[in-house]
Amino acid sequence: QVQLVESGGGSVQPGGSLRLSCAASGRTSPIYMMGWYRQAPGKQRELVARCTSGGTESYAESVEGRFTISRDNRKYTVDLQMNSLKPEDTAVYYCYAHPWGQTAMGPYGSWGQGTQVTVSS
Repeated sequence: QVQLVESGGGSVQPGGSLRLSCAASGRTSPIYMMGWYRQAPGKQRELVARCTSGGTESYAESVEGRFTISRDNRKYTVDLQMNSLKPEDTAVYYCYAHPWGQTAMGPYGSWGQGTQVTVSS
């Protein structure tokens, strides 16, 4: 079992920045992928950014160039630096992790409790 704990959400004005952090504990050695999903009210959960244990990053098109994911394999942490935030970035952000060959939505995917990000003037 992997436990994920997020921190760093909050409220910010459009154009502002926030940094989310996630720390994994428990059975962490098999972790291959770590990343972030988000879910806005009335919408499906969508992938925001992810990073493999080898450092390969990928982003949703909607956040490319504004968000940066960073990962520390020794500490089993993953952060999401969010710049130039827009109202449409408002959502609950979830940290996730899974081993090689598995998926976030599968039985070996682990999830944090979620942290609220609100972008509003």
